[in-house]
Amino acid sequence: MAERPTEVTDRVLTLPNVLSIARLFGVPLFLWLVLVPEYDGWALVVLMVAGFTDWLDGKLARVLGQASKLGQILDPVADRCYILAVVVGLALRDIIPWWLAVILPLRDILLFSLVPFLRTRGYSALPVHFLGKAATASLLYAFPLLLLGDGEGRLQTLADVFGWAFAIWGTGLYWWAGFLYAYQVHQLLRSPREAVDRPA
Repeated sequence: MAERPTEVTDRVLTLPNVLSIARLFGVPLFLWLVLVPEYDGWALVVLMVAGFTDWLDGKLARVLGQASKLGQILDPVADRCYILAVVVGLALRDIIPWWLAVILPLRDILLFSLVPFLRTRGYSALPVHFLGKAATASLLYAFPLLLLGDGEGRLQTLADVFGWAFAIWGTGLYWWAGFLYAYQVHQLLRSPREAVDRPA
C-alpha cells in the first residue's frame, strides 16, 4: 500500500490510537508477569508484541492517513512507560543495576521540566528526531535480551552479552538525544519571539 501524505488531525478514534492504547495496557501486565509469578517467557511475549505494535501504529498512521495529535502523544508516552516499567522490573529482579534504572527516567524528567519553557513559545513538544528513535529502539531491544539472559546456558550468555551492548549504546544515545532536545529548547528560547514559527 502506498503511504498517504502525512496530515495530522484531531481525530481520536483511529486504528493507530487503538493500538497505542492497547500497548499501554501491556505495561502493568508486563510488570505483573515479571515480578509476581516471574513468567519471563510471557513477559518477553508482551515486550515483543509491544515492539511490533509500536512499529505498526506508526506505519498504519502513514499508510491510512490517520496521523493524529493524540497519536503523537500516545506513541512516545507508551515507549517511555515501557522503558520505565522494564527498568524497574529488571532492577527489582537484580537483572540490571539500580544506577541504570535511575539514569534513564532521569533523562525524561529533565526533558519534562523543559515543557513549560516550550509552552512560552507556543509549543507543547519538539519533533522526535532520528537519534531519539534509535535510542528508544536500542533500549527496547536491550531489555528483552537482558531478561532472556537471566539464567545459565549458552543462549542466556549470548543474550546477556548482546543485551548489555544494546543497553550501553541505547543509554548513551538516549542521553545524547536528550541533550540535543535541551539544546533545541535553548536555541528556541534565544530566538526573538516574533521569529518563531508557531506550529499550526
